[in-house]
Amino acid sequence: MNALQIGAIPLTMRDLIDVARRGKRVELAPGSADRMRASLDWVSDAVAGRLRDDPGAPVEPIYSINTGFGSLAGRKAFERPEQASDLSRRLIISNACGVGRLLEPDLIRAAMLIRAVSLARGHSGVRVEVAQAILDMLNHDVLPAVPEYGSLGASGDLIPLAHLAIVLSRAPEGEDLDEESGQALLNGQVVSGLAAMKAAGLERLKLGPKEGLALTNGTSFSTAMAALAVHDARQLALTSEVTAAMTIEALTGFGDAFLPQIHEARGHPGQIASAAHLRALLKGSAFIDGSEEEDPRRQPPQDAYSLRCVPQVLGAVRESLEFVGSVVEREINAATDNPLIFPELPASRRLKALSGGNFHAEYLAFASDFTAIAVTEIGSIAERRLFRLDDGTLNRGLPDMLVRSEDIGMDCGYMLPQYLAAALVSDCKTLAHPDSVDSIPTCANQEDHVSMANNAGRHARQVVANIENVIGIELVMAAQALELRLEVSGKGPEALSPASRAVIELVRSTPTSDGRGITHLTRDVVMYPRVRAATELVHAGAVLDAVAPITGGEGH
Repeated sequence: MNALQIGAIPLTMRDLIDVARRGKRVELAPGSADRMRASLDWVSDAVAGRLRDDPGAPVEPIYSINTGFGSLAGRKAFERPEQASDLSRRLIISNACGVGRLLEPDLIRAAMLIRAVSLARGHSGVRVEVAQAILDMLNHDVLPAVPEYGSLGASGDLIPLAHLAIVLSRAPEGEDLDEESGQALLNGQVVSGLAAMKAAGLERLKLGPKEGLALTNGTSFSTAMAALAVHDARQLALTSEVTAAMTIEALTGFGDAFLPQIHEARGHPGQIASAAHLRALLKGSAFIDGSEEEDPRRQPPQDAYSLRCVPQVLGAVRESLEFVGSVVEREINAATDNPLIFPELPASRRLKALSGGNFHAEYLAFASDFTAIAVTEIGSIAERRLFRLDDGTLNRGLPDMLVRSEDIGMDCGYMLPQYLAAALVSDCKTLAHPDSVDSIPTCANQEDHVSMANNAGRHARQVVANIENVIGIELVMAAQALELRLEVSGKGPEALSPASRAVIELVRSTPTSDGRGITHLTRDVVMYPRVRAATELVHAGAVLDAVAPITGGEGH
């Protein structure tokens, strides 16, 4: 795999996933040092006092370079240039105070890449060595141990990023202390940052002026959470259309609801695409009642909303996730620390450092909130389909709980997986409450409105994980229901749509942790290995891969 270059052209979501989950190497594009030099030179001149008209005049305070931070900004300008370097390191040590479980390696890798990209934009006033140090850590798989709690999403993800920076950096003077090096993951174990860097043969940096703030002040973790959530959510939405089609077929659903005329009459692109995907998935089935060429046999030709309205619901999900993805992809490539340095400003303006608010992660808070809401709806409508599959009064002639027991009542069948789905969906309804509407002022009211994007991102990722389980349950139950439908009808497998046959083959050939596989259920067995294996098929994209040759990638 060729190395990914940063600093020249914008990265895509696929680039981020390649680095975060596939370990793709990363390098700075040629010319990166030149792009970063102008802002670095301006910071160096500011620290050395070379910007003053009168060399004997007092040092002017420049936020983040020779003054304190937040509400402490501008109270005093430090006299000695070396104090600016000391300030960088002290900021990192004081900010590294996170708590909670450690974040997953793919999330940490994504955040590290995003931070390096931000620095490589050339507006941060830092040395090229700082961006290179992050990439060296990525390429040697030195991952800081970052706790999940601490960021407010403004002023950036200070606390999580400090846990990254404390591993990368060291004090400007004196011994490099193990107890001030943070923690990192090495071969699955948590060790000191110093030990991890030594094991990788990497030097910890002595930071210069502004470099501490440039490392910690930005939206990198909020962006990484939103990015991984929306990537998984997009795949999940398409997979849920596959499992929905299987359920519709098993319940001998009506085809009218998916005919193109209905969806074109409304005009929403996501709905039109979702209906087209469903038609491709159901094509060739003997169990779908009605088509463009044939009248439905039963009257009225209307299924329950959880079947009939799949394109309307998942179409809206598709479009919401498309919007969120575009927001996140822009943020992956953004310069988000503060202040940003623009040496190209007119000579009449000596202060080239512009204080703004690019660290404010409202975009990411909205993105994660929208993702959580949309994905909760994927699960909410799917759980209603599971209920119908289990209920002998609603499933059009299939056995209760999808198990044909020798003695009725001896087997629970798929009763409890529907309970599990209900619990997961209920959890998501709480998690999907928008974090972006919350704000708690900090820093003596200087930072009086924050985005809570980090909380939104954590919740969005949990919602996606929950609903992957729900769709995994539907995958198993729909496969069981389709096989039972063949039994009830006396038809052979050729009566099923080719897409459904391909997915059933995938499910039945998938190994489980107990060695039994996801077999057709004729009596109760230990269920959790089956559910977990099916969920992994959903998460890995295997279900979409199975139907792609049949649908021609329809819906992707």
